[in-house]
Amino acid sequence: MFFSFQPRDESNLVVVNPLSKLRQLLFLSVVAASLCVGFKPRPHSVTSDPEALLVLGGHEERERFAAKLAQQYPQLPIWISSGSPQHYAQRIFAKAGISRDRLHLDYRASDTVTNFTTLVDELKAQGIESVYLITSENHMARAKIIGEIVFGSRGIDFKPIAVPSNNPPEPIEKCVRDGARSIFWLLTGHTGAIIVHYGGKSWKFL
Repeated sequence: MFFSFQPRDESNLVVVNPLSKLRQLLFLSVVAASLCVGFKPRPHSVTSDPEALLVLGGHEERERFAAKLAQQYPQLPIWISSGSPQHYAQRIFAKAGISRDRLHLDYRASDTVTNFTTLVDELKAQGIESVYLITSENHMARAKIIGEIVFGSRGIDFKPIAVPSNNPPEPIEKCVRDGARSIFWLLTGHTGAIIVHYGGKSWKFL
């Protein structure tokens, strides 16, 4: 029996071959998780006016909410991380009267941690120091923890705006896990996701 560890995207995934890499990953994950347990997001007092809208993809209602909000801030660009397919997302904003040139659609992220890590340096390069962070109400706690770590590491602030949701709050385990992954990203430049290929199939482990 042979397991081949081959990450699909080396910018976000940990290379775990040879086994010493896997041991390092496990060790640093434990350290990061320990740090995360005691992590408390700081109270938000945005020091500068947000310069963009950032929408975490995953649910269509987030984009519809953002389209209405964008009407109130006609000067702000809109960044959507792994949201609806391009044509569908463009249609949502077009119906709200939002011009297409304000939209920045990015599909590199595969989860909430990579929503932040795939865009943080690009936002920084654009000179953006503060954003409106838009996601579902039940998802916001986890997003804020990740944002504090990832965006905070680049000096980018955010003002959370929650989209109303009837779903229950996410379990604390997800917040701890993704907080740990965010700290791991700070330490290594990887998000802690592992892709295992075996027998023609692939599994993703977080």
